[in-house]
Amino acid sequence: MSVKKSLSKIQRSLKVPKTEINAFGKYKFRKAEQILEAVKPLLGENESITINDDIVLIGDRYYVKATALLNVGDESIASVAFARESLDKKGMDSAQVTGATSSYARKYALNGLLAIDDTKDPDETNNHDDQSSQSQEPRPSQKQMDLINMLNKRVKNPRPSEKINSIQTSKQASGVIEVLKAELGE
Repeated sequence: MSVKKSLSKIQRSLKVPKTEINAFGKYKFRKAEQILEAVKPLLGENESITINDDIVLIGDRYYVKATALLNVGDESIASVAFARESLDKKGMDSAQVTGATSSYARKYALNGLLAIDDTKDPDETNNHDDQSSQSQEPRPSQKQMDLINMLNKRVKNPRPSEKINSIQTSKQASGVIEVLKAELGE
């Protein structure tokens, strides 16, 4: 089976409910580990999922770049997500900050690869951190939305218009564009 057919089959079958609860923020969430445990039974004999991290310097800040790959025989398809290390995370040493950032980036790389919808994720409902940084997240540009709509028309299994219309941020739009391009082999 081709990597694209395998990915499509997995995306249609995968269910990963949010079973973890953040008592402080009062929201449910899922972990990367839960996603991996849910996807393993769906993998065929010559299929695997791997995740790699790189630390990259962008401007004057370090980011964890997580790459999630679905490998089918000699073929693979990837999704990439970035997460920035916090400058100040009270109560955590630098290794813990990097580990938490890695977990976050890995979760979103897996979400992108496996088409897991996180529209009601803690990132949108979490209001116990700095409010100003959340409200400044840029909206998707018209160019991004036009590209998403154009790519979505070309993929084998287009997303419903409700999903496309639920894109709230430029970051989400970039992730959707990356997934659609990957499905098209671009």
